[in-house]
Amino acid sequence: MTACGLDFGTSNSALGVVRNALPVLAPLEDGETLIPSAIFFDFESRGSILYGREAIAAYVGQTEGRLMRALKSVLGSALMGEKTSVGSRRIALTEVVELFIRHMKLCAEQFVETEISCVVHGRPVHFVDGDEAADRRAQSALEEIARRCGFSEISFVYEPIAAAFHYESTAGAEETVLVADIGGGTSDFTVIRIGPGRRDRPDRRDDVLASAGIRIGGTDFDRYLSIDAVMPALGLGTQLIAKDLPMPRAVYYELATWATINHLYNHRTERETAALVADSREPEKTRRLLAAIRNRHGHRIAIGVEAAKICLGEHEWTAIALDFIEPGLLASATRRGFELAIAERTERLRTVALRCVSDAGLRPVDIDTVFLTGGSSRVPAVRAALAAAAPDAKFATGSDLLSVALGLTREAQRRYGT
Repeated sequence: MTACGLDFGTSNSALGVVRNALPVLAPLEDGETLIPSAIFFDFESRGSILYGREAIAAYVGQTEGRLMRALKSVLGSALMGEKTSVGSRRIALTEVVELFIRHMKLCAEQFVETEISCVVHGRPVHFVDGDEAADRRAQSALEEIARRCGFSEISFVYEPIAAAFHYESTAGAEETVLVADIGGGTSDFTVIRIGPGRRDRPDRRDDVLASAGIRIGGTDFDRYLSIDAVMPALGLGTQLIAKDLPMPRAVYYELATWATINHLYNHRTERETAALVADSREPEKTRRLLAAIRNRHGHRIAIGVEAAKICLGEHEWTAIALDFIEPGLLASATRRGFELAIAERTERLRTVALRCVSDAGLRPVDIDTVFLTGGSSRVPAVRAALAAAAPDAKFATGSDLLSVALGLTREAQRRYGT
């Protein structure tokens, strides 16, 4: 009976197996163990489906088709029961998630040369904030997807707890740790006691002191960076001629949000946007919005914004190339502007982290270590918010994008053996 740990993420995914009694990550794409959570339906090749980097490359190369990213955000949302158009057919969004997870499983089975029947699935502390029924439905949907993919034994572990198990594998002494898993779609926290004397315990429930989470993550930071830096070049913030009203914001927010970009690609939205151009006081900007929608450039904008977010982790300024919309068009992004745009979200992260510590019956000064994982833990404003939640703690990092998968694999080994 072969088991795996599966980290299905909003932005990236990974899957680990046990080899020679050690957790290792399976190569999922050209030898890489981390695969972008992206799927592309290629309309030029009779319905072939591409995954990960290959999917993104096909889209950027302007192959005719449909790109979908941030697949995990479907779970727990109103979109979970909906279908979407893929060429001439309609497909359930949960089926799109199933296609992606099935692909990961098949790649891992080729790596281990046997069927994988057991899975420890990572999950956020909350798929949905403040709605336990919706949260249960999201986990049930993911469990059913896993079953349809061929897993016969399925269990779940909170992602920050899995990250803690990975961190514990290198810990030399007992510590009280606040794990902060800042992912693409959610941010999750766990206060846990770890150490060499605890890692082999068969039951770790007493070591987990509290967990908390919120539906804020890297895709939210992308959205607000796009609204701040890119969308003004497409007319956001300008005025309409009629009644001197401001330009409607809804279309810009949809264009800036990974999960809703494809919703704009229809004749109705094109007609409504063309009407905005006709009524705009700055039509040269609004025409860019129409071009972005008409030519389906939304994901290219989002990819550029995501790259800018990463760049601003190291630099104070960067430029986002938009020459695919208009020759020579650039959008300027600053770290200061980005931090102001996401300030409300980072403050909420600090508040949730503090609540997690309080729920554990501890004070911030009782936390020895803050262990950071998840790609968005690299955002300086996020780190500053978490430092404020545990000011005396040391900060530790592991494999930012792989800690959860490795921890899930350790747990799969404990629960199911190899």
